[in-house]
Amino acid sequence: MGTHDEDEVARRRFDVADAAPLLLDARGMVTSWAVGAERLLGRPAAGAVGRNLAALLTDGDAGRVPALLERSRREQGWAGLLTARHEDGRPVPVMARISPADETGGPARWLVLLSELGDAPGWNMSRSMLEQMVNGSPIGIAIVDTDLRFVWSNAALARFGGGPPGQRLGLRLADVQPGLDSEAVEAQMRRVLATGEPVVGYEHLMRLRNAPHRETAHMMSFTRLDDDRGHPTGIYYTVVDITDRHRARQRLALLDRAGRRIGRSLDIARTAQELADVTVPEFADAVTVDLLEPVLRGAEPAAGPVAGGAATEGVSLRRAGRRTGGDTADAPGTTGSADSPSSPDSPSSSDSPDSRDSPSSSHSPDSPDSPDSAESPGPPAVFYPVGSPPARCLTTGRPWRAERVEARRGTWARCLPTTETAAGAGTGDVPPVSVLIVPVRARGATLGVTTFLRRHGQEAFDEDDVALAEDLVSRAAVCVDNARRYTRERDAALVLQRNLLPHRLPEQDAVEVAACYRPADVLTGLGGDWYDVIPLSAGRVALVVGEVPGHGIDAAAAMGRVRTAVRTLAALDLRPDEVLAHLDDLVARMAHEEGLASDGSDGTRTVGAGCLYLVYDPVDGSCAMAAAGHPAPAVVLPDGSVTFVELPQGPPLGAGGLPFESAEVTLPEGSTLALHTDGLLARDAESAPATDRERLRRALERREATLDLRCRNVIDALVPDRPYDDVALLMARTRRLTADQVADWELPADPAAVAEARKTASRRLADWGLAELSFTTELVVSELVTNAIRYTAGPIRLRLIRERTLVCEVFDGGATAPHLRHPRTTDEGGRGLLLVSQVSQRWGTRFLPEGKVIWAEQSLTDPGV
Repeated sequence: MGTHDEDEVARRRFDVADAAPLLLDARGMVTSWAVGAERLLGRPAAGAVGRNLAALLTDGDAGRVPALLERSRREQGWAGLLTARHEDGRPVPVMARISPADETGGPARWLVLLSELGDAPGWNMSRSMLEQMVNGSPIGIAIVDTDLRFVWSNAALARFGGGPPGQRLGLRLADVQPGLDSEAVEAQMRRVLATGEPVVGYEHLMRLRNAPHRETAHMMSFTRLDDDRGHPTGIYYTVVDITDRHRARQRLALLDRAGRRIGRSLDIARTAQELADVTVPEFADAVTVDLLEPVLRGAEPAAGPVAGGAATEGVSLRRAGRRTGGDTADAPGTTGSADSPSSPDSPSSSDSPDSRDSPSSSHSPDSPDSPDSAESPGPPAVFYPVGSPPARCLTTGRPWRAERVEARRGTWARCLPTTETAAGAGTGDVPPVSVLIVPVRARGATLGVTTFLRRHGQEAFDEDDVALAEDLVSRAAVCVDNARRYTRERDAALVLQRNLLPHRLPEQDAVEVAACYRPADVLTGLGGDWYDVIPLSAGRVALVVGEVPGHGIDAAAAMGRVRTAVRTLAALDLRPDEVLAHLDDLVARMAHEEGLASDGSDGTRTVGAGCLYLVYDPVDGSCAMAAAGHPAPAVVLPDGSVTFVELPQGPPLGAGGLPFESAEVTLPEGSTLALHTDGLLARDAESAPATDRERLRRALERREATLDLRCRNVIDALVPDRPYDDVALLMARTRRLTADQVADWELPADPAAVAEARKTASRRLADWGLAELSFTTELVVSELVTNAIRYTAGPIRLRLIRERTLVCEVFDGGATAPHLRHPRTTDEGGRGLLLVSQVSQRWGTRFLPEGKVIWAEQSLTDPGV
């Protein structure tokens, strides 16, 4: 394009309103410099006034200035393109118009109007074009004055509410949009007016009247407008709808929160409740999570959708989780309010979490409510009839939604939680709600259904909500299935543990007992420590505490074998050191037979197990004990002082070494024995035994109302919730038999003494009010005393003990045990012990250093036994 053509273009497109004016004198020197020119060329007035116009142009156009001025004088004006020089040296294409400024005949003066051209020759951004651009923009644009009243807005702003531009003029935001938080927006505007600093990217949330459940999000930017003197004249602001992006962020935030809060435990009901808690009120006004009852028990569900009765008879589920918008914040694992119906005929039921056994258990004969004796009723039942949407979701495995559902009496929707408290009260109807039901599916199996509700007046669920709900439920379903699998494994482990440890400590009169057990493996509740209370003859009792190396199910299995062996050996009524000697041989033999290495490469090994075996006699208060690699017991005397038995330590079981030794002490009545495994004092490798004993002493010195409470408090004081090692504590408070419960007589080794022994025993039974046992007791006394006289030499002693049973004991100096025989009809003898076994509840022999004792027990509650 030639110079002439460019001038023609400039002449046609020149807009005086947008031009920057300046005045030239006759020599072409600048005499007046406007703010617009300063903004266009970056030169202040001081740097332009007094300089020739040619000095403000590039070298190519500077030489044209005299000719252009002359042409302007001759033709009464000129318009064309020039290239000015910016203050920083860069060229600035401009459209210029030069006109004579003095028509009075005086010295020549010129008015020069400069307008920025941009990079495209001939392009003019006029006001009309700018108005076309802002009016056609999808972005809402407005200008308010310094009083924050509208002076102009484009048509796009009406899409954000407040009416068309004409209705806004002279009004403020609070006048045109009452639902908007106008105070926050106007506070931003005032700050921009005061500081001149623009605000870009201010996000504002609001709820529209036509969609109160959903928030709409807008991004706003504010810029101050100044006049030529730099004084603020108003605010120019833009509004962009970012609702979709805001909702996407909300969904991501909800999914992130669900990932952090769902599945924090391995409890099925707690996990279901966490799903309900996460989604209310951000996603729904009420949520229920209903699971199949076998799932709550940990059973393996069938693959695929639920079949069978769900399609023909309806389905019964358990409400494992529930939350409504009116509920207060619940602790993890608890449900919300308890007004959900369990069936159409049962208007309400109580939601309670499924309780589980604590890893720390306690047993006491005075405490019938042990963990084995009571179980939680579990979550309430809810029934969905055939054809109902929840039943269809279970059978099809697909979600279901409805924009409006009215929960009328007798329909499946009566099982929905109440989302309104006042509306519908007393009418039998619940206001219509929007419902979304999503099946709970994990690893190809259906576990239950989750129901989401929004109350009347809220925006109904849409397809985006269905996708989000499916994502939330699928995440929770995996956690529920993990909890289900854990429940199954843990229940199996608890069954094993309960069969390895005593269900209830046996009833006996020798000691009052309490026990606590806390495994290191809190997930399975299994460990290698054990305790036992074994009633023996003559009212005596054996107290046992032991442990095997390792933790978990392997250690529990090994512990069960050792404990069974101890109970078998206890039936032989041996001394404690002899029991441990036999047990040591048995453990070594088992290790040899199974090929177990001494380095512990096999987790089920029993080599290295520890055991404390103690026998207490309530007749005289004697207490005999022996230990195999195990801590000695502590004794709390009746005055509350604590002592520790000086017990010779034998080697661990199966390890070989020195023989086991027994120690014997006599305890005052009311003394408390504390038998424990070494996990009770496990702290660190550097902990000194004296320090450990002092910690145990302080814990035992604390008085409590009951022995069971004292046992629990000792465990809590010394053992963390997650112990480093398995811990077992058995506490036994000793009792004594009174003098009138025991009677004994020295008998000569003379057959004539048998008749006198029968009469003496019969008289004592009469004194005790047990005359009905005279016949059988005389028979037992006769046979046992006769055997002692016939087969042994030396003194004979007869003793009767009245406790829970009637015990008859005959002491002699013999070292051979009698044998029960089954004589033939032609035999003249050999029927004595057979008769004793027939009339007695049980009988046996125990050996003493000075001989043996043959004893027989008869029941006091059932004399015929």
